[in-house]
Amino acid sequence: MLRKLFSWGWSPFLITVLAVVGAIFEWPVEVLGPVLVVILVIGLVMAATAAREKRLERLALRLNELGGHFNRRFMGDSSLSIFVVIRTLLTSDNARVWAWARECEVAQRVFNTWASSFATRLESDIRGRRFSAYLRTSLNELWLLNTHYYEFIEQFSEVAGKIELPPETVDLYNRFAVEYNAFIQDFRDSIAELREFARTEIEPPSVNFAKELRAVGPVRAKEVEPERKPPTPPRHEGGYITG
Repeated sequence: MLRKLFSWGWSPFLITVLAVVGAIFEWPVEVLGPVLVVILVIGLVMAATAAREKRLERLALRLNELGGHFNRRFMGDSSLSIFVVIRTLLTSDNARVWAWARECEVAQRVFNTWASSFATRLESDIRGRRFSAYLRTSLNELWLLNTHYYEFIEQFSEVAGKIELPPETVDLYNRFAVEYNAFIQDFRDSIAELREFARTEIEPPSVNFAKELRAVGPVRAKEVEPERKPPTPPRHEGGYITG
């Protein structure tokens, strides 16, 4: 506690001591004044630097939490994963849908390895307190990981618009979408704050939300019956009715 107080308050403390001593020994103001100003400027710069490092540490910890949350909730054996939702389509009678779901199982293994390795490296960087050196790289990698992950969400949405999905699949996907969108909102907020330190070109809107499914099966257009014209009325010519 005393160390923290000294690190933040050494400048005003030293200025006060020098001012009192200077007044007692009647030091010239022309000499004492510039010394006190220099000490004050140094203290302000050090305080600003310490505050920036503290905020940088907080943002790095927040990014670490986001990376860990993504790995735990949307990858691996989690029940709330787009790959788990896609796996339910392996019971489909559609051969193309079944083949696509099978290919996604192979892609899941690659994603699991990538996400797990990324979360481990984040933890290592936090323990090494190498915030400024790896913050930009970590942010860009999490954005890239999530961008490729979102491609599977888009592909599932396209499939959902073409075939009739079981109610269980729709319910599972919507529960996944709710939690995933909450993660995306936190990720967007973090990107907006981290841009000041990470010097990245990533924009918050580049991280997309998952669209929830409102109905089971594809939306089919209603058949429109051809418009029926009313019968032509008989014409009157010279007082006689002609058909």
